Amino acid sequence: MLSVALRTLRGRWTSFAGSFVALALGVGLIATTGLALAASLAAPARHPERFAEAPVVVKGPDTLRVPTPAGERVRPLARPRPVPAGLVRELAGLGRTVEDRSFPVRAVGGPAGLVGRPWSTAAFAPYRVDRGRAPVSADEAVATGSWARPGQRVRTDQGTVRIVGTVGDLGIERALFFTDARAAELAPSVYQLTVAADAGAVRAKVAGSPGVRVLTGDERTYADPDPDRDSEALVTVNVMLGTAAGVTGFVSVFVVASTFAFAVAQRRREFGLLRTAGATPGQLRRTVAAEALLVGVAASATGCLLGGRAAPLLAKWLVDEGIAPPWFAVGDAGWPYHVAFWSGVAVALCGVVAASWRAGRVAPAEALREASVDSGTMTWGRWVLGGGLLLTGVGLLACTLLTGPGELLHRKTYTSRPMLLITALALLSPLLVGPLTRLVAWLPARLPGALGMLVRENAAAGLRRTAAVAAPVLVMVGLTGSLLGATATLNAAKASETRARTTADFVVAATDSPASTSGTGLAARTVERLRAVPGAEVSPTAATAVYVLEDGVALIESDARATADPAALADTARLPVAAGRVSDLDDGSIIVNEEWARHTVGQHVAIWRADGTRTTLRIAAVLRTGTGGNGVYVTPRNAAGAPVDRVDVRVTGDPAAVAAGLRRALPPFEGRVFSKEEWIRASYPETNARTRIGFLLVLGIALLYTAIALANTLVMATADRVRDLAVLRLAGATDRQVLRLVAAEALTVVVVGAVLGLLVAGVNLAGMWAALAVLRVPSGPVLPWAALGEVVAACGLIAVVAAVVPAALALRRRPAELAGAAG
Repeated sequence: MLSVALRTLRGRWTSFAGSFVALALGVGLIATTGLALAASLAAPARHPERFAEAPVVVKGPDTLRVPTPAGERVRPLARPRPVPAGLVRELAGLGRTVEDRSFPVRAVGGPAGLVGRPWSTAAFAPYRVDRGRAPVSADEAVATGSWARPGQRVRTDQGTVRIVGTVGDLGIERALFFTDARAAELAPSVYQLTVAADAGAVRAKVAGSPGVRVLTGDERTYADPDPDRDSEALVTVNVMLGTAAGVTGFVSVFVVASTFAFAVAQRRREFGLLRTAGATPGQLRRTVAAEALLVGVAASATGCLLGGRAAPLLAKWLVDEGIAPPWFAVGDAGWPYHVAFWSGVAVALCGVVAASWRAGRVAPAEALREASVDSGTMTWGRWVLGGGLLLTGVGLLACTLLTGPGELLHRKTYTSRPMLLITALALLSPLLVGPLTRLVAWLPARLPGALGMLVRENAAAGLRRTAAVAAPVLVMVGLTGSLLGATATLNAAKASETRARTTADFVVAATDSPASTSGTGLAARTVERLRAVPGAEVSPTAATAVYVLEDGVALIESDARATADPAALADTARLPVAAGRVSDLDDGSIIVNEEWARHTVGQHVAIWRADGTRTTLRIAAVLRTGTGGNGVYVTPRNAAGAPVDRVDVRVTGDPAAVAAGLRRALPPFEGRVFSKEEWIRASYPETNARTRIGFLLVLGIALLYTAIALANTLVMATADRVRDLAVLRLAGATDRQVLRLVAAEALTVVVVGAVLGLLVAGVNLAGMWAALAVLRVPSGPVLPWAALGEVVAACGLIAVVAAVVPAALALRRRPAELAGAAG
């Protein structure tokens, strides 16, 4: 069998070239992503940055720890608590202490995310003054990096300061160092401090203060800004590469299976001759399997070599895009190569299973076959698998709508679910492409001339060829429409919710700034000035969080907003209330949404505030779930000191006068006054950059496979139709007319595949639309027409080139020779 398979590969290398390239690329991508995943699993230990030179760091409570029957549950606190003042004094008795404080600073011409810190802490990074000197008075500061120079006066929200020195940017933070006294004025609370004393003595002193931690060695990284940023970035890398690897496996099996299926369909007469010569069905199946094995081994070996070269480039790209940490690099792990190689061989053999079965069923009489019309294209296997997957996809969609419609809005759902419908329609494509082809070609067939009629009849007669060409277009259009359409639909739904909730005439929002232990937002005096504006009814709210233990084991963090005046909130915002009244909110109650396990008005629920303190509150009202943005509402007493960051304003006087008054009351740097329409536009959600990059990676892989599958299938199909083209020439058609016919057929089949892909995308987006309707979110599905148009145009161009070029080469021979060639 191997010798026959080798001769077949040599004689029909064009038929297997596409499968080889697709499989090699698939294995290469699996090896590449596997090596990158291995690198993320073997991440090096992080070393301290901000306090690299500090022997001992004492940090205030910044985590919530809740014991459960399934073990302790831990969550980072949204509002960490400071180190108790008494403990700070006791620690000073053990040795020299340096109190660290950080607070947001907004500066004209300054970088985003600027934080203020006391100068004494700079020595622990260590920062070294490269120009100028250290600050000595309250109006002096030292800046990191090169955005300011010594002698420059900089306006900030903490007053105008004079830059007296600069230090190098260590990549830790963008900082403005003040004198210790000035920093203590601006941020009185101490959230961490260094202690020059024995760690054991410090731990003994801290033992009576729950939640306070003593950090030494590499544990000092927990005192760095955003200590979990590397682990969070690696989770993103793992999700992105895992999704890419899954799509790679799915599309490579799809392409290889369709290529082998079409190749077997083309070789029916060849298999019939072998049967006539005495070959058994089992021998034919083993021959086809041997061909797939040889292709799989060669392609897998090639793919592993490609993966080894591509993995470092992928790692560099991930770092350059800010997705992976700066230290991220590919190591020398060997298991990704084994996984990739044997996956490639398995994909090749799995892809040929159905094709080899059909090869064994070819009868000896097929050797005498001359008809070009495909028959028996819908085998029982296609009916069972295609119908089963279609029913499964639709059934899961309906079941989710009935039991948990919010699941359809989750990324993992709308990323994976299209694959079920794509596979189902691909299996059922021989049943669908005939009617669709006649529908697409209905108008061209009625135009003057024979071109439209020939396109329709050729495409409808060659169902296997049409289905094989339409399948990769179906994959590309279906994925593009489903993934990009899902994010666009979800963004539009969130924007619709924002519009429905916003009834205020103006919104005053704090300037964006990084989270810090001392908080950010509008100053209390600013809020009072806004209240005093004539003709303005204001509703200040603050961003905070609450934690709840559900089912006794799951510690859930929920975003929340705090309001001191529930009646004003009800007047300036149209909250989607499902039960209860917003105005009933008080210090002993809470407003929750329907996602909470307890969401009945009057029930009591135990929660932890943003600073980790525990309380029990009565449910005053319940909001509908929506897209997930309808959070929790509490009063300031349960908000752990969160500062006001938004003020909704309802106008009761002259709008122009109120707008001018609001702008006069708002100091520079603190925020901005938005009209209602400006606020809605500014709040329009955008797809996360990492999500967008992940989708582009997935769609790029799909487009690459689509190009390979289209080119390979059309080259095979054109080579198999040289006699048909010669007959057209002998009937009087010119070379140009024949090439136009070939191009028109290719475009027609691409349109058929695009229609099937749109059907997949339409079903998925219709499911999201139905889920939004169940959740009572007024929004409709959004199809990414621009992206779909680009994808279809690219597929059309590839198809035309792949069909016309081999046809043009074949037409160089004399028609009589081609007509007499063996089929």
